[in-house]
Amino acid sequence: MVHASEEPFNAEPPRLALISSYVTPVDYFYKRNHGPIPIVEDIDRYFVSISGLVQNPKDIFMKDIWSLPKYTVTATLQCAGNRRTAMSKTRKVKGVGWDVAAIGNAVWGGAKLTDVLELIGVPKLTSVTSLGGKHIEFVSIDKCKEEHGGPYKASIPLSQATNPVADVLLAYEMNGEPLNRDHGYPLRVIVPGVIGARSVKWLDSINIIAEECQGFFMQKDYKMFPPSVDWENINWSTRNPQMDFPVQSAICSLEDINFVKHEKITIKGYAVSGGGRGIERVDVSTDGGKTWVEASRYQKPGIPYNAGDSCSDKWAWVLFEAEAEVPQSAEIVAKAVDVAANVQPENVEVIWNLRGILNTSWHRVHVRIGHSNM
Repeated sequence: MVHASEEPFNAEPPRLALISSYVTPVDYFYKRNHGPIPIVEDIDRYFVSISGLVQNPKDIFMKDIWSLPKYTVTATLQCAGNRRTAMSKTRKVKGVGWDVAAIGNAVWGGAKLTDVLELIGVPKLTSVTSLGGKHIEFVSIDKCKEEHGGPYKASIPLSQATNPVADVLLAYEMNGEPLNRDHGYPLRVIVPGVIGARSVKWLDSINIIAEECQGFFMQKDYKMFPPSVDWENINWSTRNPQMDFPVQSAICSLEDINFVKHEKITIKGYAVSGGGRGIERVDVSTDGGKTWVEASRYQKPGIPYNAGDSCSDKWAWVLFEAEAEVPQSAEIVAKAVDVAANVQPENVEVIWNLRGILNTSWHRVHVRIGHSNM
């Protein structure tokens, strides 16, 4: 793993590791923390307290979670700051310096949040409780300095939390094994199609509240501002917390600068979009975007990928591949288009923001035929 910061510990794999398999091995799944990694030792005494604007607050133990139907959801998690380092080259931004690998695709196993909420009398497809609850707040055991030593927390709308189609999980497994400490043992939230900051790890409690969570990472971080806003004129209250992530792709078979022996190369990478929107197309260029070829897309081996097909994983990335002949020197570019015809912006300047989130600009790498003199 490539360490992005030591305290708190943040790390991503080499980009090439991401395309070794459709499901990212746990050892190569990026690690994102806002404080020291907590330890839960006594699983029998561990519980999640569910309270707030509900008639029947309750403490839920792991045996209660395990007794509910188990679901598996293949979903890609992506840190909102993925590809921040490239954005910082345009203009300095604040945040962990991620390359293109603060992202991973896993098979999450656990109970659907809809089933858990029914234990306290909140039916499926509820937008507001009888006491006025409209949002679900997830509170972590994790403590962080941004909350002045308090817990990390985030929220999603109740309408999303109670919709079975949204596939929100209280997950206790990752790739068929119990969660490890880095990824939220013993229980974490998985909110598919949404930036990773809302998939709270090391779950401590769930609150049903009237307004969205007022925590630091909902109100003073992970918001998308225009390039004109800087630290002198920022007004956090003018923007909503970021939820869905935009369409994204990156080349993983090549580094930013490459020296290759042959003119014919294979270009591989990932593409993904938030909100359950599949990938309609991935375009690859070897001349900086003047001309394009369409890459092949795939998820599970041997099963053709169709963005709207029930056999495809709607919350997960696709891997792409294209072969191309390159001249002596070339700029290789990739861009993805999702099923709603959203396309990545051509350059980073138009989406620059002071926190360096959601860099979804065309991904560019450079290739030269020959040997490096370095």
